[in-house]
Amino acid sequence: MTATRTTELPPRVKLVTEPWGVLKSLQVARQNVLELIPEIATRQPIVSGKTGKRWHMVMDPQANRHILKDKLDDYPKSDVTKNILRPAIGESLFIAEGAHWRWQRRAAAPVFSARNIAGLAPIMTAAADRSAARVGAAAGRAADMHAEMVAATFEVIGEVTFSGGDAFDRDAVHRAIDQYIAQTAKVSLFDVLGVPTWVPRPARLFNTNANRAMKRVADGAIEARRAAGPPEVPDLLDLLMEGQDPETGRKMTTPELRDNLLTFIVAGHETTALALSWALYLMAFDQRVQDRLRSEAHEVLGTRTATADDVEHLTYTRQVIDETLRLYPPAAFLSRSARADDKLCGREIRRGDTVMLPIYALHRNHLLWDDPDRFDPDRFAPGTKHDRFAYLPFGAGPRICIGANFAIMEAVIILSTLISRFRFTRVPGRDPRPVLILTLRPEGGVWLTVEPV
Repeated sequence: MTATRTTELPPRVKLVTEPWGVLKSLQVARQNVLELIPEIATRQPIVSGKTGKRWHMVMDPQANRHILKDKLDDYPKSDVTKNILRPAIGESLFIAEGAHWRWQRRAAAPVFSARNIAGLAPIMTAAADRSAARVGAAAGRAADMHAEMVAATFEVIGEVTFSGGDAFDRDAVHRAIDQYIAQTAKVSLFDVLGVPTWVPRPARLFNTNANRAMKRVADGAIEARRAAGPPEVPDLLDLLMEGQDPETGRKMTTPELRDNLLTFIVAGHETTALALSWALYLMAFDQRVQDRLRSEAHEVLGTRTATADDVEHLTYTRQVIDETLRLYPPAAFLSRSARADDKLCGREIRRGDTVMLPIYALHRNHLLWDDPDRFDPDRFAPGTKHDRFAYLPFGAGPRICIGANFAIMEAVIILSTLISRFRFTRVPGRDPRPVLILTLRPEGGVWLTVEPV
């Protein structure tokens, strides 16, 4: 079966076309942060306003370079971001600033070297095989592929983080993550009004059970590993325990190990699961692309499961992943606080202003992309060029996501394996709605009909 290209556009967020007050903005932000983005942000390099405090949304590559690289220390993560995430992941790599961030980055960087990632790839291959078996059991009917991708990627991150994890209750951590996001990872009225960060946010003050559960499980597993010694094949925990700052020799304490492990667990499964979920939906959305991807998978893999050695040959699969991350970036909204007066895109930035990088709008900006709402993996064909700071699914500059290569390898292995064995088609009336709370999730799941090929 070969399909023709669809002229329909995949689901997009309805952006703002009129001014809103504080209460309306809060109501919308708690349901879907992306709906706060003005439609004009997809056609301008910068948009500014005031809702409680001054803010600016930046969609210009040169300004992004300035914020994320050239003047990194002048644009730390916003207090809102820190307030939401710090209770769960402490002062880990994702939250820390300045010297505390730098030493952790130096200590953790070798953990994610190409050699270490390749050593963990067999876990991805095994998870892809198990996922294919579960998907095969649903053949002939509709299945929620988002739920399946969450299961598959959590298997991977659980195994690479705590291999042989008798002391690590994966289900408990998974439940705690979902509970934390549902209860506390939302913008509060105090955030919108710019109330000082030392004033407690009620939702985050009382909903601490999920945080304690995650930390208790992680601390127990770390201490158990110290007592039992490393497994035969080093995993992420072993690599982090052995890692040290090459400049000072400093190693991570148990709380530092725990906070960074929880960061990697949350980010390492959630973002890849979302990329795969949206990619599978887009394969069902455009059967022509699905056929082309399947042809590549059959040529490279035959009937076997993908491995690390196959990734460099699965070039169209990588294009599909890249285009998926453009349309539906898991981290679709970054927020910074200006630490000094500055100028961006000719606009005055004052110390204390909130500077936002709405990645969703950047990736759909008409000044940077042709027909930006259309799904077209050939945008990323070999030889094509894009400004490095116009495409930011993993951020950029010194704070670029440390696990980006890990995530891409995992996504390519799982997607190519599934597409080589199954055809996915849309379920009428069940297209997902893009909703950003902490990450860009498909509301209602990704329900697709599965057929073997």
